[in-house]
Amino acid sequence: MYDKSRMRQQECGVTVWFTGLSGAGKTTICQFVEKELRIQGYRVEVLDGDAVRQNLCKGLGFSKEDRVENIRRIGFVAQLLARNNVIVLVSAISPYRQIREEVRQITPFFIEVYVNASLEVCEQRDVKGLYKKARAGEIKHFTGIDDPYEIPLCPEVECKTNEESVAQSATKVLKKLEELGYIVARMNDL
Repeated sequence: MYDKSRMRQQECGVTVWFTGLSGAGKTTICQFVEKELRIQGYRVEVLDGDAVRQNLCKGLGFSKEDRVENIRRIGFVAQLLARNNVIVLVSAISPYRQIREEVRQITPFFIEVYVNASLEVCEQRDVKGLYKKARAGEIKHFTGIDDPYEIPLCPEVECKTNEESVAQSATKVLKKLEELGYIVARMNDL
């Protein structure tokens, strides 16, 4: 729980969009960043791709069109929250570059975080067994196996999770937020 007496007045919100393959570490880094921002007293909301799909986008499948619509909806909600001075952390595979760019265009304050881990590393981390099922043909249109992932061309932050700890990756995101003036620099590092 955070100290409400330390609540800060945020001048404007921002959308921090974590993109990468399943198992790259998007949600883990996002949770670390969320915890740190809450401790500092910032208003933060997390839009996790899996949770949004179960609630807001329940009727969508995994075709390219449905994936694009899923990201469009997440982007719309993120934009609404950010314009109300909330730091929005989005953790979603969002495999297609064009829809990520479309979301960037409708979101005035947007930071793209490429959570970079090789397909091999992601498959090794696969606690849900999704990659194994995709390789066996049990799951169709699985990103990285039979559906493409388009790597960001110019992300504001790149987290190489097969080389960095969670804390190191999260610190890169927090430092970018500081550098761009969305949060105030702390006296001590994480």
